[in-house]
Amino acid sequence: MGFTAEELEYLRSQPLARLATVGADGQPDVVPVAFEFDGAVFWVGGGGPSVAGTRKFRNLAAGNHQVAIVIDDLVSLEPFIARSLRVYGRADSPVERVGLVGPGLYSRITPTVSWSWNLAGEVVGDTWYPANKTIH
Repeated sequence: MGFTAEELEYLRSQPLARLATVGADGQPDVVPVAFEFDGAVFWVGGGGPSVAGTRKFRNLAAGNHQVAIVIDDLVSLEPFIARSLRVYGRADSPVERVGLVGPGLYSRITPTVSWSWNLAGEVVGDTWYPANKTIH
């Protein structure tokens, strides 16, 4: 299964995500990243020689290919309206390509499971937003 039309529209509307990787010592690391979604996979990375030495790419080089991505935004505080899409997936080692921020090193992330909340922009009521879970 893939992303719903509502989820795809949300992905196209957001320029930043938070990417979580795990270091060789087991320490989780989360970093904001620009991302691309081509309809099947996510791409994260960037240009310049320093991108190869970033923690996210060092974590992948250490063999930790399980990642999580969160794309979210806060529509309103009053009333409280938040939206979110969380994706678990597997990241490949970086490859050279031309991506969102120009030529550089990018890792392809293949989604395995995703959850989305409140992409319709509902106001929080007595309970939190129900999750839409998808196995990819």
